[in-house]
Amino acid sequence: MVEFAALTYGLMASIILSAAQRNRKLARPHPPLLLYLGYLLCGLSAGLALALLYVAATLLAGG
Repeated sequence: MVEFAALTYGLMASIILSAAQRNRKLARPHPPLLLYLGYLLCGLSAGLALALLYVAATLLAGG
């Protein structure tokens, strides 16, 4: 299950970043869907980082 989530996350990040790079190179504005997916990816990354930080702190505290 973790492998599927990692593959999906990586594929999503790759598509969003390549589309944003292409739009930037062509000096075109980003479509709203691309912006929303980018913010979703950023939120998922931040949430995952906080969750992993919590797990690490809990394990270090001996819990």
